[in-house]
This record gives sequence, structure tokens and C-alpha cells, in this order.
Amino acid sequence: MNLPVPAAGNSRVRSSFTRIYVYGLVLLFILSWGYVLFGGDSGLASLTSGKTWSNAGGFLRELAGIGSGATPAYLQMDQWVEKGKLAYHTLAMSVLAMIFAVAGVALTFLPAARNMGNGELGGTPSRLWTVLYYLVRGTFILTRAIPELVWALIIIFFLSPGILPGALALGLHNYGVLGKLSAEVVENLDPRPTRALRAAGSSNFQMLFYGIIPQALPQFLTYMLYRWEVVIRTTVVVGFVSAGGLGREFRLSLSFFHYSEVALIIFWYLLLVVAVDLLSAWLRRLARFD
Repeated sequence: MNLPVPAAGNSRVRSSFTRIYVYGLVLLFILSWGYVLFGGDSGLASLTSGKTWSNAGGFLRELAGIGSGATPAYLQMDQWVEKGKLAYHTLAMSVLAMIFAVAGVALTFLPAARNMGNGELGGTPSRLWTVLYYLVRGTFILTRAIPELVWALIIIFFLSPGILPGALALGLHNYGVLGKLSAEVVENLDPRPTRALRAAGSSNFQMLFYGIIPQALPQFLTYMLYRWEVVIRTTVVVGFVSAGGLGREFRLSLSFFHYSEVALIIFWYLLLVVAVDLLSAWLRRLARFD
């Protein structure tokens, strides 16, 4: 039995590329640490100064409510209830953002897959699909290139403060991220099932529902759950621009030096993140996607 032998030229190219890559990483490592250790404004001296650590200790004591003379927020039940409502609003913002993103991706991920327009999946090549491919891909690039915070700053100008601007900002950014991932899933599908369906005389909708979606759906849902975990962490960032939830209250508490409330908000935020991570992991195990 004769096995194919890889070309020697390809092996040499890969070896050279790997060597250059490793050398480049080592060089960047040396330059980065050289700047940190010997750069005049790297901030290393401030990091190692006693004053910095003294200030950090004082801030931690204020977070714990030590020496303030008032009852810390985490020992007041009404503060727990109030921050719990904000945590609920933050969770609602993340869910709403994922609904916006997933709905947009569901309508546009097929034109963004190159093999849908060039006939690789058994369809007929079309110029219209080619135009849609570049248009939708460009939209994905634009929406994910602009950070969530910038989207929130733009949207807050024409919408009143609340969870809706934050959800729209998070949804727009994650639309681009999920769209790119979903299109690449379709591009990496096994084309044989769809080609067999086309040869049997199936329509485009039959190819979609019996050949593409069954193969791609597990990865779609996995990516969606992973992005939800990222979104719940980002809600506090868009909240800084009055987009609602725990982030807005976090900024206000810092501005008014209510540090024990800041500690309570951080605690609620950690509970929220851990709960979403556990729920997402459970859903993936339940669906046997992991």
C-alpha cells in the first residue's frame, strides 16, 4: 500500500515559518520586558512604591466599610434587594442583547458563507449571492470592529437611558462576532449531504432544512452560549454610559465615594457571572455539545 508522501518543499516552508514565528515572539518578549524594566515612563516604579500599596490597602478597607463610621451596604437588607433588582436588569440586558444578535445572524449568516454562492454546497453559482456575500461580510466586520462601549455612546444620544440602549449596543457588536463564526461554520460543512439532496431533486429550502441546519445547529448554539457568557461580563462596561443595570450604579457609587456599595455591586456582579457560566455549561452538557 502506497501512502502519499508530503512534498519536501512544503515541509521546509512550514519549518521556516515556524522558526520565524518563534523568533518573532522571543524578540517581542525581550523588547516588552526591556521597556517595562528600563523605560522611563513604564510605571514600574509606581507599582513597587510603598505609597501605591498603602493607597491600595486604604481602598480595600473602604470597600469593606472599615473605619467609615456607617453601616456597610452589604449589612443592609434593603441594599441587597435594591442591587438585586439591578442585577436582574443586567441579566435582562444580556438576554435581550443575545436575542437581537441571534435574530440578526439567523437572517444573514447564509449569504455570508462563500460556499453558498459559488455552488460548493450543491447549489447554482449566482452573482447575487456573491454581492450579498461581500455586503453581509462587510456588515459583520463593521459591527464587530466598533466596541460595545462606542456603540452605547452612539445609541444613548437618541434613546433614553436604560437597558434597551445597552442591549442594542451589545447586540450590534455580537451580531458581527456571531455572524462571522456562523458563516465560517457553514463554510466548513461537509458538502456531500447537500450535494446528494440536490442530486435527488431537493429544493433550496429542503437543502437548507435537511442538509445545512442539522450539521451547523450544534456549533451555532455552542457559539451563542459562549457569547452569552462574554456579554454578561460586558454589561457593566456599557452601564458606565448610563445604559442601565449594575454598571450605571457602579459608576454612580464610585463618583459619590460610596465604596461599600461598590463592594456589594461587585459581589452581585460575580454572582451573576458565575450563575450564567454554570447555566451555559449545563445547557451545553444537556444538549451534548461539549
